[in-house]
Amino acid sequence: MSIDFSQDYEAPIVTSTLTPMDSEEVSLRPRFLRDYHGQEKAKQNLAVYIEAAKRRGESLDHVLISGPPGLGKTTLAGVIANEMGKNIRITSGPAIEKAGDLAALLTNLADGDVLFIDEIHRLDRAVEEILYPAMEDYAIDIIVGKGPSANSIRLDLPHFTLIGATTRAGQLSSPLRDRFGVQLRLELYNKEELTQIVMRSASLLQMEIERAGAEEIASRSRGTPRIANRMLRRVRDFAQVEYDGVITREAANHALLRLDVDELGLDNIDRKMLETIIRNYSGGPVGLETLAATIGEEAVTLEDVYEPYLMQIGFLTRTPRGRCVTRLAYDHLHIETAGQQLEF
Repeated sequence: MSIDFSQDYEAPIVTSTLTPMDSEEVSLRPRFLRDYHGQEKAKQNLAVYIEAAKRRGESLDHVLISGPPGLGKTTLAGVIANEMGKNIRITSGPAIEKAGDLAALLTNLADGDVLFIDEIHRLDRAVEEILYPAMEDYAIDIIVGKGPSANSIRLDLPHFTLIGATTRAGQLSSPLRDRFGVQLRLELYNKEELTQIVMRSASLLQMEIERAGAEEIASRSRGTPRIANRMLRRVRDFAQVEYDGVITREAANHALLRLDVDELGLDNIDRKMLETIIRNYSGGPVGLETLAATIGEEAVTLEDVYEPYLMQIGFLTRTPRGRCVTRLAYDHLHIETAGQQLEF
């Protein structure tokens, strides 16, 4: 399917086809390891595994990619498929409801193909059992018929590569985790790596950006490329309207402050979490469920999306009794002592 971008295009809000905006979104994903910035240790090891598999003429061993959301797990799966020169089929754990759904996916793969399962820790246990012989022996057992006449048939599968991505590696069962020959852990990105990503994305989007502007966006992106690219698009809007289309440090700072993102990348929810613990619970400790109910957010959202960064920059700690705010957070929020009002 192709789209003629030379014509004026007015896309509906909901459409079953690709729009120019969708094509722009996809174009930001690197396709090969040479374009993939950051995660140097994982990338260097992966390059060795891929080259060795290609020299032997074999499919790559099964790969488990874990890490916080937005670090590029799905992108890395696509990179692996491209480096191997194979097709990739993409699905997610919650989407595979029955064992028959997984069997249909597996039997439709070609030799060397990549099957990517996002949020693999959410696979149903019955579905997970089907994966065991598929990963080890490249075969699945299917029951045909019912009752006394039922028979078990073993179907051989092509040699494929399963790539599983998870934000919660600890929730994977040991039998499943141990069947992945390659296990990669993605870490939060540093400022220089994010600056390179922002500069590359701006080039692909044909934006004019100064390095200082890219550094400003990178420093507020919470170590996450997905957030950096999202901020870049919003900063572009302000730059085009109010700064002659050039993303400078001043333009980036102005735009991000308008979006309530401060100099450390904290947004309203981050500040609300910290302020609630300080104001309502004297700095902690407070349980996660209690905190979530107080500020009106899901506990899993706070735990997976907001807490990792707050803990990384030293604003929040976890104790056996609950969450506690550190002195660094008091200083950042300009609060002298617990229980005192903000000085904003």
